[in-house]
Amino acid sequence: MAARNTSGTRGRGTQGVADGLRGLSSALTSWLTRPLASFHLLLVVFGLLTAFGLVMVLSASSVESFSRQGSSYSVFLKHLLHCLVGAVCCYVAMRMPVWMLRRFSHVFLLVCLVLLSLVLTRLGFANNGAQSWFRLGPVSFQPVEPAKIALALWGAHVLVTKRALLGQYRHLLVPVLPAALLMFALVMMQPDFGSTVTLGIVLLALLWFAGAPLRLFSALVLGAVTGMLALIFLFRYQISRVTSFFGSGSGNEDKSFQATQARLALADGGMFGEGIGRGWSKWQYLPEADNDFIFAVLGEELGFVGCASVLLLFGTVAYVGMRIAARNTDPWIKLVSATLTMWLVGQAAINIGYVVGLLPVTGLPLPLISSGGSSVVITMVVFGLLANFARHEPEAIAALRSLGPGRIGRLLRLPTPSPYRPPASRRPAGAANPRRPQAAKPSGKKNRSEGSNSAKRRAPSGQRRSGAPR
Repeated sequence: MAARNTSGTRGRGTQGVADGLRGLSSALTSWLTRPLASFHLLLVVFGLLTAFGLVMVLSASSVESFSRQGSSYSVFLKHLLHCLVGAVCCYVAMRMPVWMLRRFSHVFLLVCLVLLSLVLTRLGFANNGAQSWFRLGPVSFQPVEPAKIALALWGAHVLVTKRALLGQYRHLLVPVLPAALLMFALVMMQPDFGSTVTLGIVLLALLWFAGAPLRLFSALVLGAVTGMLALIFLFRYQISRVTSFFGSGSGNEDKSFQATQARLALADGGMFGEGIGRGWSKWQYLPEADNDFIFAVLGEELGFVGCASVLLLFGTVAYVGMRIAARNTDPWIKLVSATLTMWLVGQAAINIGYVVGLLPVTGLPLPLISSGGSSVVITMVVFGLLANFARHEPEAIAALRSLGPGRIGRLLRLPTPSPYRPPASRRPAGAANPRRPQAAKPSGKKNRSEGSNSAKRRAPSGQRRSGAPR
């Protein structure tokens, strides 16, 4: 009898859990149907990733900051300053009119190409073997970071403008591919292997979402592999990274030592981790603990649960970005949103991939979590652009115009977006509006007084005018 009661209690408990999950799913589905759900969800993910980054940078950089500068907060304060600057830039991108972003995208691209050329001269300075930085007093930045956004904005503008001709390869690839290859060449001359990979992600995403045929991607991937092999064999530090990845991992080389220590840190974390600030890998066992390999410190201190939370957040970024692209009617917004989303998620996947040992080390930071200057600011700008595009969904525009800006829009003083108006279709030269066919002129002599005498024109149909043919 007791066994029956126990089984009945377990059955009711299981049924209650199932009912709770169904209720949660229905509530989430109902919330996602709201007009501004994409905008609000994106802001939540943005805030959580930024908070994760601040906590982990403080924990991962405290030991090295104290050993080098005597303060455990030096790297953290710099990262906090970059986050504040990035938040201002994110707000500006959120308020920027969409028509202005598209109209001046070619100017933005030209400025970035000029900066990528100047960084190779004496105006730029080298760091970690790559001459890819400008330094203006205490401020330094990488021009390749805004160049990624410029390529996405301008490339989407060109492809959308020529969307009726994209079935022809010359219209599909020109001028997007030559401009992208020029940008690749300038970045590879620095050399910056990781930024070249992210630029390749932007280019492939543009062509993919523009509807390029699959056979084109085989040629592009072959060219990309050839370029990467050339970069690897031209610069020895890339050879050491590749050989350490495919080798036995003996730990004698610096890059292999870095990857090995990252995997050991992840293994020490277990399910729930050692706790914030209690990891041992940052005690000069793991180089670049606050930057390239911060995911290893996160796994050591927060365990599998922390790593899964970060993966869930980036998965949500992918969902929201594609949702914004699918729900918009402006083809330029659709293409830019999908491209920027693929860039963020692809960079996060590459960083996590080489930390866990699935990919060679490329030196790409984890967006919004790794410490950095230009990368953090530009990543926040991308989130601002996506939030701007989320407010341009047709249902969101209708809600904002009828119900007002809402709490967040009123707090941020965001302008009400204008509805999308498709451009007027141009007709071919020979396809003018056809005129009404004129009545056939009667044969015989014309009545000279017909053009001047209006009364005769209005004569009844049954009364025949003089001079008219029978």
